[in-house]
Amino acid sequence: MRKAFPIAVAFLVMIGLAVLSVRLGAVPVSFGDLWAILLQEESKFTFIVTEVRLPRIIVGILAGFGLAVGGVIVQSLVRNPLASPDVIGITKGAGFTAAAVLFLFPEAPGYMLPAAAFVGAIAAFVVLLLLGRRLSLSPASLALVGIAVGAVFQAGTQYLIVRHPTDINMALLWLSGSLWSRGWDDVLSLLPWIAVLAPVAWLQFPKLNVFQLGDESGASLGLNLTRQRFWLLLLAVALAGISVSAVGAIGFIGLIAPHIARGIVGSRNQWLIPLAALIGADLMLLGDCLGRIVVVPREVPVGIMTAVIGAPYFIYLLRRERRRP
Repeated sequence: MRKAFPIAVAFLVMIGLAVLSVRLGAVPVSFGDLWAILLQEESKFTFIVTEVRLPRIIVGILAGFGLAVGGVIVQSLVRNPLASPDVIGITKGAGFTAAAVLFLFPEAPGYMLPAAAFVGAIAAFVVLLLLGRRLSLSPASLALVGIAVGAVFQAGTQYLIVRHPTDINMALLWLSGSLWSRGWDDVLSLLPWIAVLAPVAWLQFPKLNVFQLGDESGASLGLNLTRQRFWLLLLAVALAGISVSAVGAIGFIGLIAPHIARGIVGSRNQWLIPLAALIGADLMLLGDCLGRIVVVPREVPVGIMTAVIGAPYFIYLLRRERRRP
């Protein structure tokens, strides 16, 4: 019961931020207008609420779930609280292929961008697997090889930006991560994946708990370390890849949401996964709300706001890790 309380609080915070996100923006919506829309009464704000703000809120929540749960899996496998899907190169791979579509095929249909991002995430995973398999997919090799893979994809993205400076605006918007213009089509493309993969991830909590004990303990308990690490890492890649494909290359969610949750409920993944998912959604909604009120009527991409929130926390984590013996 004590562990369930912070999960309930995080859920209520998510609901409160969702309501706040509906109301905030260049055109503020009052509680009275919201109530009228809920009662299906005619209102001049109906289109803004139901077709503009509500789908972007749902996309933000779902993407927050995916990025945070993917981060929990990666941190459990690598046994490092500073690991996340963007640290091991998954987000960078998705960003590179998305940038390639934006720069090289500017007339491509809209569905090509998320498809390319997902393909890029899988490509980064394949490269990580090929390079790390020779090292038995050990935690140290996953982290180090992942950083190298991410650096290569990041370099490719920078090269595309330098070669196509006139087409840089849309690419930078996507690479920074944004919920702008997300609609019900994005919700429908993201919802089935998260609805299936997130529960599957939660069901893997016994294996993730064993991995946190170390490879020797896992092997003594009869766990096939290489095979299970492969499938769990593939699950993390799928969650992060589909999330990045929907909202762009948003960083820090997969890093700080699991770490905050671990500080509250500990390292047992049966509690850690749901709390981290809700905190990830809370951070996405908070970043989106702040981004819409900082420079009204313009919007600051949610990825920039989550970086502003996450970077100081990341520095705090680094300082704390350095102080440990």
